[in-house]
Amino acid sequence: MVQRQAAWRRVVGLAISAGISTPGMCASLAYFDTYRRARLPANLVQAQRDLFGAHTYERTDRPGAYHTEWTKLARKGN
Repeated sequence: MVQRQAAWRRVVGLAISAGISTPGMCASLAYFDTYRRARLPANLVQAQRDLFGAHTYERTDRPGAYHTEWTKLARKGN
């Protein structure tokens, strides 16, 4: 699969450009990309959960659970 991924990506890209729905191929490519990564981009999901429900998030640079006052942080930036 690793050797054929360039062709796989080309086919999916061409299908999308042509407006052809290929949900199985797109989903399987996304799964393949997720499966082979050591670290996933879940930080955005964690931040959104923390913003809307104070669920806390984990950091990759230090242990523990963290919570940020996102609205206060946004006000400081304005």
